[in-house]
Amino acid sequence: MDKRLTPARPEVAAKYLEGKVQAARFVTGEECEVITDVAPVRRDPAADAMLDTQALRGEHMAVYDRNDDGWAWGQLNADGYVGWIPSNALQSPGPAPTHKVTALRTFAFPGPSIKLPPADALPLGARLAIVGMTDTFAIAANGHHIPKQHVAALSVFEPDFVAVAERFAGTPYLWGGKSSLGIDCSGLVQIALTAAGIGCPRDSDMQESGLGRALSDADMHILKRGDLIFWKGHVAIARDAETIVHANAHHMMTAIEPTKAAIARIAAAGNQVTSIKRLD
Repeated sequence: MDKRLTPARPEVAAKYLEGKVQAARFVTGEECEVITDVAPVRRDPAADAMLDTQALRGEHMAVYDRNDDGWAWGQLNADGYVGWIPSNALQSPGPAPTHKVTALRTFAFPGPSIKLPPADALPLGARLAIVGMTDTFAIAANGHHIPKQHVAALSVFEPDFVAVAERFAGTPYLWGGKSSLGIDCSGLVQIALTAAGIGCPRDSDMQESGLGRALSDADMHILKRGDLIFWKGHVAIARDAETIVHANAHHMMTAIEPTKAAIARIAAAGNQVTSIKRLD
């Protein structure tokens, strides 16, 4: 079983895995909601542990364990990722989300004025329970006021996921990142596809095995907008027949560049294209 997606440790495991894995005890998960704008999901319960991914405001997690140092261990509902998250980033679920943030990042104000000091900054994809609307603000259940043009109902999806990815151009590269403050290659793909209503796993190897259909050798030279190009440990999105957008450690940001130049540079470092997947 993939450890990234399997909530099981020698000490404790999810109840639904009983009989499938070995653990000292099996527990039913405690449903929790992420209440910070972006919460780290780390491999180990320490602030300096590897950042595997991030959870965004409004996401839910099944928590199976907690320690005395302020960390909770569980599995994210959205993509099934398992890891450690600060306990203070979680609380019992509040009202069900009705809307999501559609801007790369927006401010939540404590009242109906943009002149007030913001109470929070919310990333693209954050989920909110909106209880009212004015001409200028969406009012969240916690009383925060978010610019109306920066949110949409959960049922509204972006028509072009590539355009979503392009909006991240210039965003700093961050291993495990999923927001405009820092994002990695597979995080960019996941955030963009999710915004378009397309389910997407978290890591590039999962995406390569789980998304789309592989192009034949004859088709691989005719890239279309939205094709996904995979290398071992990396993924890029085709913008058209000649350019890609990808978060990468070479530029240390999300960059748009010629496809052939990127493939040649990555090949020179010893990493060849492993597949090209088309989502249609």
